[in-house]
Amino acid sequence: QVQLVESGGGLVQPGGSLRLSCVISRSILSLYAQAWYRQTPGKQRELVASITRGASRNYADFVKGRFTISRDNAKDTVYLQMNNLKPEDTAVYYCNAVDRDLEGEYDYWGQGTQVTVSS
Repeated sequence: QVQLVESGGGLVQPGGSLRLSCVISRSILSLYAQAWYRQTPGKQRELVASITRGASRNYADFVKGRFTISRDNAKDTVYLQMNNLKPEDTAVYYCNAVDRDLEGEYDYWGQGTQVTVSS
């Protein structure tokens, strides 16, 4: 019932920057939280950053000080600003939204956008 569309991925040199965008088909403040995950071939999908309805932010240790998650409530869009990119940041990045009610918790996912960090 909730659609997410990511964009902004691409090829960048080490030390460069990219900004990913995720447009959500529902009012962003009607959802409990949003997050960015990433996945490299042969590895499990891992959490990169999250932001709750109250704007509380959390980051994985490997991106602290380099990545920033933010949102534009009027545009129902979540962003991931990635600075000082490293080759090990290469992955498919996925946008995630969480809905919560009295009966349970529900996850929604975008299609992913490729980020490649290489010389």
